[in-house]
Amino acid sequence: MNNKLHSIAKRLHWMDGVIVAVLILFFGYIWVQIGDQLNYKWRWGLIPNYMFRYDEERERWVANLLVQGLITTIRVCIYASILAVILGTLLGMARVAKNLTIRMLARTYLEILRNIPPVVVIFIFFFFLSEQLITALNIESWARGIARQENNAVWEFFFGDMRRFPSIISGVIVLALFESAFVGEIVRAGIEAIPRGQQEAARSLGMSWIAEMRYIILPQALRKVLPPLANQFISLIKDSAIISLISVQELTYKAVELVSTTRAIFEAWISVAAMYFVLCFSLSMLFSYLERPGKAAAR
Repeated sequence: MNNKLHSIAKRLHWMDGVIVAVLILFFGYIWVQIGDQLNYKWRWGLIPNYMFRYDEERERWVANLLVQGLITTIRVCIYASILAVILGTLLGMARVAKNLTIRMLARTYLEILRNIPPVVVIFIFFFFLSEQLITALNIESWARGIARQENNAVWEFFFGDMRRFPSIISGVIVLALFESAFVGEIVRAGIEAIPRGQQEAARSLGMSWIAEMRYIILPQALRKVLPPLANQFISLIKDSAIISLISVQELTYKAVELVSTTRAIFEAWISVAAMYFVLCFSLSMLFSYLERPGKAAAR
């Protein structure tokens, strides 16, 4: 432990201390200005009660608004990232396909989504695709039937309150379609990074284009693109705040509810920002740790 602390101390520069001091002074100044100029009374004591509450019927502590929103955010991001990777991989393959029409369709989809504001994309996908799909598949009535059942613990574990299942599915679809455009470009770059000699060798063995992609190109490309895909997953978590606009009850949506209920504006948004930061920073550290064995092996 002492060796680790000594090693960290060696890597620190005097400028690091200056930056930390400036940040402390800056946030301290903001804190004082909010209290003095706006005559704002801080009520941090409210926040813990809106994270967990004691349920007298169950006789145990349960998640309250903010933690409920955080759990929904995690659920939506996991499912959306899985769907985005699947769609993005197909788009990446389409971008390097032999057929010109397929390449142009994939590029059109990617360029449109990458050059339109996310809020506009979210509303377009929600009203013109997600809502229509949910109605066509009769998902809302099916979810209500599941919610009425007594033995729905498994469903609630994966999706939460089944009465809100349609909104979660809407959020997953909308986020996945939006993020798949970025994943598609990452996958395309990974495919094009594979030496052409391997593709020529596959063709010389009589492999079809699909078999070549499945067995030779994609396994290598996906290993190369794992770091940018991990960063894209972190971006997806931050982008998930947008789906609060379509009434998905994730963390940002719950923060708005908290503000409207308590008027604890700064406390609520600072707490939400801290929760997003802890989640994203923890994932960043995890992905960095998982990359180390690969880097060591490469050396």
